[in-house]
Amino acid sequence: MSASSHSSAASIGSVEAQRVEDALSLIAPKWTTWSAQTLAQQGSPMRVRDVATRLPFVSEQLVGKRLAQMHADGLVTRAADRHGAPYQLSAFGESLSRVHHALSDWSQANLSLGGQVAGAERIEDAVRRLHLRHSTAVIQVLDAGGPMRIVHIAEEAGLDNGFTRQRLNRLQVDGLVARTGPRHGDPYVLTDAGRALGPVYAAVERWSDPVAARNRSAPPTPVAAATRTHTGVPLGSDNIRTSAALRRSAAAPSALFSHAPQPHPRVPAAVTARSTPSRGR
Repeated sequence: MSASSHSSAASIGSVEAQRVEDALSLIAPKWTTWSAQTLAQQGSPMRVRDVATRLPFVSEQLVGKRLAQMHADGLVTRAADRHGAPYQLSAFGESLSRVHHALSDWSQANLSLGGQVAGAERIEDAVRRLHLRHSTAVIQVLDAGGPMRIVHIAEEAGLDNGFTRQRLNRLQVDGLVARTGPRHGDPYVLTDAGRALGPVYAAVERWSDPVAARNRSAPPTPVAAATRTHTGVPLGSDNIRTSAALRRSAAAPSALFSHAPQPHPRVPAAVTARSTPSRGR
């Protein structure tokens, strides 16, 4: 195994899974990346209507809700609490760019999304594959021990068998896990995309320091960020209505919403078939 492979594997196993998922849940809601990158490009406070103008495929009402949630999560600040006051990225929000780059690099190198995909949409697609609760723990177990059967994965991750099966099914659809054979009970392994997640997890964990500090100081009640795993616009008709705009948006400057292009690698057909961007959020 190469030195880079050892480094990636160590990063997957060494991160704190819940901390990573708490951080990812802040940027998982649809349009969070688009809004953050719009504010980053502007570099100065923007009102909701001005952000919405840059994102014509999103309603102004939804942009307002997303910015309000980002404000509650500490990603943006406001000059005042009055209605219509402009937003701008906080220092925490500005530091998100490192996570965006890690997600984009991983997606470019490991996922075949088909056609020209806007950079912000590529990042949001990557986050949707990674943020669900206990997905990181399952990936860590397989990275350390695979191939493994469900019962052994569940035991190592501290989960029940039914929930573990659900997670594995979702990770299969997302192209991060594969079965070693077609029979019921055949073991699971990580795909190349799953094994390459080390740098992404490391970047998210480094970025998550303020999230972890806030969670440690909070009373022992369920963390809101950890439960907002399905916040945003349901895929369904919204995906049909906006997919073309997301992929080739004249309103999304390439310098902002595209990462440095890299040639797509050859992806096994079995994985590519399970790695389409159209899925439940």
